[in-house]
Amino acid sequence: MKPKTFLIVAVILLLLAGNVFSAMQYIAVQRELRDVQASLTAQRINERTLAFTQLFIEKVLKSETEIDFDTRLLLENSVRTIGDEEILVQWKKFTESQTEEEAQAEVKNLLSLLVSKVDQ
Repeated sequence: MKPKTFLIVAVILLLLAGNVFSAMQYIAVQRELRDVQASLTAQRINERTLAFTQLFIEKVLKSETEIDFDTRLLLENSVRTIGDEEILVQWKKFTESQTEEEAQAEVKNLLSLLVSKVDQ
């Protein structure tokens, strides 16, 4: 093989190896990015869940009076911003309670669900 041909083959192999290395690095960074995005999404959901829980405790559990329309609307919007269907379903069970005993049971279920969702 001529020296010039050998040099061309060597350069092509080096470029090919560089491309393979770059592709592997790209794939690794893409995976890491997906993991970070998933963590960020989970953190945002946790923050919204905690914000709703705090609002619920302040406006409902600590309230000495009946909950007014504006507070109900604020709570409804807050629970919807969480973006978790299971929490929304439990919230609806609470808001559609017919008796005080049923409402108390649904509050316990709602708070238990909220706490369990933050742990995830």
